[in-house]
Order: sequence, then structure tokens, then C-alpha cells
Amino acid sequence: MGINGLFADSKGGQTLMVGLILVAACFYAGTLFANNTPLLGIPTSSSASSSTSSLGSLSFTNRVSQTNRRTPLAIPQSGMNVCPINLNEHIPCHDPSYVKDLLPSLDLSRKEELERHCPPLEKRLFCLVPPPKDYKIPIKWPISRDYVWRSNVNHTHLAEVKGGQNWVHEKDRLWWFPGGGTHFKHGALEYIQRLGNMTTNETGDLRNAGVFQVLDVGCGVASFGAYLLPFDIQTMSFAPKDGHENQIQFALERGIGAMIAAISTKQLPYPTSSFDMVHCSRCRVDWHENDGILLREVDRLLRPDGYFVYSAPPAYRKDKDYPVIWDKLMNITTAMCWKLIAKKVQTAIWIKPGDQTCVQENVEQNLIQICDVADDSKPSWNKPLHNCVTKSGEISNPNKLPPRPERLSVYSESLSRLGISREQFATDTLFWQRQVEQYWMLMNVNKTEIRNVMDMNALWGGFAAALNSYPVWVMNVVPSTMDDTLTAIYGRGLLGAFHDWCEPFSTYPRSYDLLHASYLFSHNKGHNNNCLLEDVMLEMDRMLRPEGFIIIRDEERIMSRIKDLAPKFLWDVNSYQLRNKHNENESVLICRKKFWAIV
Repeated sequence: MGINGLFADSKGGQTLMVGLILVAACFYAGTLFANNTPLLGIPTSSSASSSTSSLGSLSFTNRVSQTNRRTPLAIPQSGMNVCPINLNEHIPCHDPSYVKDLLPSLDLSRKEELERHCPPLEKRLFCLVPPPKDYKIPIKWPISRDYVWRSNVNHTHLAEVKGGQNWVHEKDRLWWFPGGGTHFKHGALEYIQRLGNMTTNETGDLRNAGVFQVLDVGCGVASFGAYLLPFDIQTMSFAPKDGHENQIQFALERGIGAMIAAISTKQLPYPTSSFDMVHCSRCRVDWHENDGILLREVDRLLRPDGYFVYSAPPAYRKDKDYPVIWDKLMNITTAMCWKLIAKKVQTAIWIKPGDQTCVQENVEQNLIQICDVADDSKPSWNKPLHNCVTKSGEISNPNKLPPRPERLSVYSESLSRLGISREQFATDTLFWQRQVEQYWMLMNVNKTEIRNVMDMNALWGGFAAALNSYPVWVMNVVPSTMDDTLTAIYGRGLLGAFHDWCEPFSTYPRSYDLLHASYLFSHNKGHNNNCLLEDVMLEMDRMLRPEGFIIIRDEERIMSRIKDLAPKFLWDVNSYQLRNKHNENESVLICRKKFWAIV
């Protein structure tokens, strides 16, 4: 039985319960999972850390020291310094202490403080982020959907304030996720079925409504996305780093695709016309403010005939100022030609029109403006929001696209505009299928050992497509300095984001089990001389879980440099020869992060 089947039917549910009972019995015996004892212990005292220390047969010389990035950059002979333990959750571009200094210059009325704010190089830390005390190798998928180690995300706020809504509960040494949410405290499955009924006039589920890819705004612990997986619906979940303490960290620890983001003053880092549904369940976004500019961003992201699901008090309450807010929402959505197709049980659903006739009429009546086409052709990275409507992209009807796995082979016309032929696309797809098989053989791990994967230079999404039969999810990252191939990746039914790798990614430390970087370093070097290889390696280490893998392909001189530096980052590294797309030998580095801790 596949993982999706395990979650989908009652028999699978019974199987899962049996599995959970076994898990509970084995947690304290320590027999179910990998060794949870760090192989390296790094002393905190200056006297101890200045000399070689060891645990077992391993030795190291790294020191605990909060170190800032300096120019020129130099790594100590003793190896990368290790940040103090209090920085175990450090997220460079979402650092409250740095944002605090920026507050006078930020538009707090639009919650700009929740967006990315990356410090300049000289103010960035340049030390390895340590795991927290008593960190354990994460529980494996699919059990991790419901249970994670308490010590890995040792924060109680969400359990205290959201326990009554069944977000998360404390169970001894574990966190338990019953699958609830603010508007579905009795479980996400019932809520998902209700949305399916509302979008199909009571005749089917969300897949029948043409929903294959969802954007979950203000996702909480991402239970909505987790329970869409049995339907093979892919969800990009995001939430800001705000008062809902560590919600994205919980989601990633569970093995659910998520990232830190806020919809405020800039476009979200996703392509136009990428989602069949945008979901907001009490997402704490003021959609009615600023002339509806945030809903214009939703319109940009939605495909034609896509849905906006809004489960929040203005959709059902008549007290306070909720009726006024509702009227504003109706005025904004009507101007964009959205149609309200259902409103019941605390939820309202609009559909974006597939026909542009109404939009053109409203433009002529000066009710809305059309965005500049040239502006929309650039990657959505650090671009300000525009109070205009984006013309629909090439996907005119999501129902015309086949479901997965057939959809993984869909060739996007956006690739044709970039000069990439169908033959090149097909060759790339086959190439990565062969490479993935060889990668897993060389890593010598079971498929279940890896869940959270990032392709740091995803190109056309071939690597992620090749992982379709594996129990993983993949964050496909297209560098913002490259052509927009992310549109084609979404067209294949995959997920991802734009990013500039000269800046840290918007995620928590220890988010991923596997990072894949194919010719990323050489691309960075060609576009930004200030973006050094060591900076990217440091960010890789921050994002990677202990005992996680990094697979690197690049120019030989870059590979040689990484091999020299890897031990200083406390990585094991092995070099292999594989065939490249031209059927020639090419070096591939497989690095593995050691499991170390401050003692």
C-alpha cells in the first residue's frame, strides 16, 4: 500500500493506528529510529574548545564563538566556528533583533516587518548554527505527519493557544498533530470534503473541481496541506514568523512542504498563474485594506477558473465591523470579475473567470487596471505589489492538464519561448530519472530516510519529477538571476519558489534531509562577485538536518574547493564519477553533515 493510500481509507487508518501504537512502544526503548546520540560533542568553554576534543573515535577542533562575516573572508584552520546554543533557531533574513532597528523605516500598517529583511554581509553571522539541546534525528514519514519530537521544536505557545482547535497537543516527549485548524477543529478531512462539495455543487471532490496545486496562506502547522496529500494535491504552505510561534518549523519537522513568507508589500516568490486554489482559513490577512492590493496578488497567482477560499469571520458574522469588511471584499472581487459560487458554514468561495471579457469591460470602465506585460515576464523576486490585474497565463483551463503522474511530463510553452525544445525537455527528464537511481545507490540509504528535499537550481524540474515515486516532497528553487523556468515547473504539477542564493533562504535551521545543487555555484559566481562559495555552503549547512545529504555537480575547480572546505563545515565528503547529459564522465560530490552538538 502506498503512503497516500495509507492515509486515504479506513483500512489504511487502522494500519496507521497500529503503527502509532508500535511507535509509542518503541520510543522509550529506542529501537525504531536511527541512533539519536550526536557523534560529536563540541565543548562550550574557551579552554576546552581551543584544543582538540573528541567523542568516541572522532576528533575535531571547531570552536564555539559567535562570529560575524568579514571581508576578506577567511575560515579558521580549526574549522568553522560554531554559533552559541541560543542561536539554534537563527533565520538570518527574519532576525527580530535586526528588524527591530528597521522598524522606523517600515510600513507597519501593511505589516512590512513580517517580510524578508536580510542584513548586509558585515552584519551576518558566519558560524555553524547548532542543534538545540536534546535534538533527535526526526521521526520518519508518514508517522511524522502526526508525531514529532518535542525537543526538536521546544515551544509550547501554539499548544497552549491553539490546543482547543486541535492544531497541536503535547504527548510526553512528543508533539501530536490531530489534524485540526481554526476553522476545522474536527479535522481537515471533513473540511476538505466540504470544500469539494462547495466547488462542485455537491457532486465531487476538489480534484473534480480541477484543483491540483494549492497555496495555503497563513497555514499554521500545515495540516490542511498534509491532508490534501492523499488526493495527490500539492500544497505550498506559508506563514510569517510572527506571534504564532514556530508554525513553519512545526510544518517542516512534520515533513510537509512549507516556507516562511508574508503577503505584505512585495509579490510572493511564485510565478503568475501557478495555483488552482488559494486558501485562507483565518489567515490574519486584511484582504480588504489598501484598495484590495493583496487580492490583486491572489488574482496574479490564480490560474483561470481557480478558486479563492476564505474561511474567516467576515464570511459569516454580522457583528462588529465584519459586514463592512464583507462589503469591501465583494466590491474588490466584483471589480476583478470573480464570482462568488458558494457561501456556507463559515466559508466563502470565489472563482476567477477563465474568460477575459468581463475583465476587459471593467478596464474600460476604469474599475481596474491591467498590469504591464513586460513587468510580469520577470521572476517574482523582490518586486513590489502592483494594484493592477495580471492577464491570464498560458494555462487557460486547469482541467485540460492531466493529473499526476502524467502531468509530470507536460511540456510548457513557456520553455519554448526560452528556446528550449520538446526534445531537450524529454532528454532532461530521462537523464534525471537515471541520476536519481544512482544517487540513492551511492547514498546507501532507504527511501524512507529522506523526506524534505530542495533542488537549489531546479532548471526545468526534472530532478523533482524523477522523485515522484519516492516518499518525498521537493522545494524547486529557481535562482532569481535565471530565466523563469519555474512557470514550467508548476505546469508539471510541482512546487517551488524564486530565490537569490546570495541571500539566506526563508526557512528554519534543520529543514531539509537532502539538498541538490547542480551548477549552482558556477552560476552564482557569474552573476555576483560578492556571493562567495563559502556563504552558500554556510546556508546549506544551516538548512540541512544532521546526517542530511548534499549532492553537488559543478565545474572541477569549484568541486575541488568544496572538497577542501567540507571537513571544516563538519561534512563528510565523497567523490564519484557519473555520466552527464553528454554521456561523458562528470564528478559528483555527495556530502553528509555530521550529527554534532554543543556539550
